Amino acid sequence: MDVLDGDYLDYIDADDEWDELLWLWQRTQAPKGCRVELVEGIVTVTPLARVSHQVVAARVHRRLCAAGPAWGVHQWWPVAVPSRLGIYLPDITVVPEEQHHGAEEGCLPATEAALVVEIASRATARVDRTVKARAYAEAGVPLYLLLDGLAPGGPRGTLHGAPEKGAYRVLSSVAFGEPVELPAPFDLVIDTAEFPEA
Repeated sequence: MDVLDGDYLDYIDADDEWDELLWLWQRTQAPKGCRVELVEGIVTVTPLARVSHQVVAARVHRRLCAAGPAWGVHQWWPVAVPSRLGIYLPDITVVPEEQHHGAEEGCLPATEAALVVEIASRATARVDRTVKARAYAEAGVPLYLLLDGLAPGGPRGTLHGAPEKGAYRVLSSVAFGEPVELPAPFDLVIDTAEFPEA
């Protein structure tokens, strides 16, 4: 991060809290591989994910690419939810191919995502289960898949959908080893039996 001489407010042209937070997030540097997110208005840095985390992300990414050329499948693309003062870096974001032009300031408006996938880690599990679920629902993201190898009852894949009034319904919740079925427009199955142990 550049060292600013004086009050940082002298350096920004922010009309509101969101613009100020976006400015701060854009200028926050972290060690390579770490995520810099804005969670409920607080800039957060989370450490590198474990190899097992990356393996799960790669397998899910490959499977989602099978949904066809109409979809763009991206890892760690910043997703903005201004109403929740949030900028998140989901493990995977799926958008209609024609929506790529919607990203401003390096962030995709969450309203344009068709599916968001988060893979819980020790550093992110609480936020993935609560804050991000509420934010994605409030933004109207149709589907949110949480792959939680650290779930209290054992590793689970939980598919959230039908967002209404800032909350999701659980469409399915399966123990790792069972398939997660994604409904239309994807109509595909993610085999959690392929996932390594966390």
